[in-house]
Amino acid sequence: MIQTPYYLIDKSALLRNLQIVDRVREHSGAKVLLALKCFAGWSVFDLMRQHMDGTTSSSLYEVRLGREKFGGETHAYSVAFADHEIGEVVANCDKIIFNSISQMQRFERFAGSKPVGLRLNPGVSCAAFDLADPARAHSRLGESDPARLLSVIDRLDGVMIHNNCENRDFDRFDALLDEVEQGYGDILKRLNWISLGGGISFTAPGYPLERFCERLRRFAETYGVQVYLEPGETVVRHTTTLEVSVLDIGFNGKNLAIVDSSTEAHMLDLLIYRETAPIGDGKGEHSYQICGKTCLAGDIFGEARFDRPLQIGDRISIGDAGGYTMVKKNWFNGIHMPAIALREPDGSVHVVREFSFDDYVSSLS
Repeated sequence: MIQTPYYLIDKSALLRNLQIVDRVREHSGAKVLLALKCFAGWSVFDLMRQHMDGTTSSSLYEVRLGREKFGGETHAYSVAFADHEIGEVVANCDKIIFNSISQMQRFERFAGSKPVGLRLNPGVSCAAFDLADPARAHSRLGESDPARLLSVIDRLDGVMIHNNCENRDFDRFDALLDEVEQGYGDILKRLNWISLGGGISFTAPGYPLERFCERLRRFAETYGVQVYLEPGETVVRHTTTLEVSVLDIGFNGKNLAIVDSSTEAHMLDLLIYRETAPIGDGKGEHSYQICGKTCLAGDIFGEARFDRPLQIGDRISIGDAGGYTMVKKNWFNGIHMPAIALREPDGSVHVVREFSFDDYVSSLS
């Protein structure tokens, strides 16, 4: 039995999402890149690369990971590239996308013959959290002024637009794209490719894939461009769990179960966005607050119900532990870093990465 805590990636569940990605690629003509900022578990890249066209990045290290471990197209983007890294970024990418005209003017000469893109911020978005809203007031993410964009249009091959965040509503996506076309149509017609970014939850149950694909085709035909999508969470949704064990049981107005993991160290977005982890089916008679083991008072995964009272040593699966988890894990309190394991289609489970005290020490000085 594998020692908890560990992230468990189910390859069969991942394949179900990837088959939807295949349908979108086939019926829309869009190319689909994995957003490494969300998921960078390269132990399953051999499967993912069969169903996706490459990767998109937010830093030099992600660019290199995409080039070296995934292959296909490698798009390089960063909110700001540094002088000392731009050469290595260009050496490892197929396209380079700048966040601002200022950055483009400084670094486009390094691109040589490689396509140059710019982030376009249309000022409209779908985001439930201000923290994640690229169109928030005073946003630093991209260029919005059509006149400024037109002033450099002859030097641009394409643009990247990120204005969806966990958007499961096709009609809302469609309306946002309409607004982009109304505000920037003259610019879009002069490009070779347009990335519509990530955050479009097209693998969610019931999502109208036919309408989505038709909309992407129509957009591509209207402007004569290659469309790219950059999903992250959409690809790994419901594929990964965080497997933990109960270390202690208590009661303080409600039943408490302390597990051998932590939200701050292992599922940080739960704290950042004040969300609750999916645990169990919510139908049992015995309710517990599932708590992390760090000294942070608010280190709580959420409430869960079980068919029987929990006992020390019981194992619990915490759901949706794929996106924005492993890429954000840290050594807070020096608690043990979860291993990474894979469940193969035949049901067998094996560990692909373990972490030790030496890894903790080597992360510090």
